[in-house]
Amino acid sequence: MSKIFNRRRLLQLLGMTAVGTSVSSCVTSSAAAATNWGYIGKQGPEYWGKLSPDFQLCYTGTRQTPINLQFDSVKSLDKNNQDLLIVKYQPAPLSLVNNGKTIQINYQPGSYIESDRQVYQLLQFHFHHPSEHHLNGEEYDMELHFVHRSQAGNLAVVGVFLKAGEFNPNLQTIWDGIPQTQGKENQLKDTIINAAEFLPTERRFLTYSGSLTTPPCSENVTWYIMETPVEVSSEQIAKFSQLFPHNARPIQPLNQRIVFESVNADQT
Repeated sequence: MSKIFNRRRLLQLLGMTAVGTSVSSCVTSSAAAATNWGYIGKQGPEYWGKLSPDFQLCYTGTRQTPINLQFDSVKSLDKNNQDLLIVKYQPAPLSLVNNGKTIQINYQPGSYIESDRQVYQLLQFHFHHPSEHHLNGEEYDMELHFVHRSQAGNLAVVGVFLKAGEFNPNLQTIWDGIPQTQGKENQLKDTIINAAEFLPTERRFLTYSGSLTTPPCSENVTWYIMETPVEVSSEQIAKFSQLFPHNARPIQPLNQRIVFESVNADQT
């Protein structure tokens, strides 16, 4: 990679600030939850900025997500940043909701990631079809987002690409409990999952400063995108796509942002 950055410079460029936001399905505000937005037609991404005054950043923001991640333009972090992302996920009872935009797994307190001594609690994870981010121009079959929030109100999202391949038994545990009806929640207290099982074994990642990929498109999100995809079967992809044929926001301009490539995250 073309340049080495230390941690202080990294945080300045990522623009980490203590900006609060409310979090619900897909990390949207209460106004977004009440507004009829979607992915097609007059409720689609190109119209989000017109659906509510609260959605202005969807049009005017300069640090919007998702983006196309290009290896030839990323910057490397120095070796002092080996603890840039520490992952500490614990087992939890399975709690799913079909919120009409995706299938979301709500997570009980106690799991978190740590970045530069800031702790971000895992709130939920959810799925997009196809992937929202692209890697070197490539779109993956799906993308999984782990959504975290710090005490200061900043958000951190870990993204994992899903691609067609081997059957994934961990994913099937979730798929077997999917509520088929919008607004329905299934709490399966006897079914225990561990969010760590949905991360790739190789955890080298790309990180940048971005936004929510859903209204209100708030720009207080640090993204960590795992470079290595996780395999799921074509049948598992098809099951999700039957409910959500397309729930991915289009690629947004990079503008003046810098994407960084890290060493591996802690494997705990």
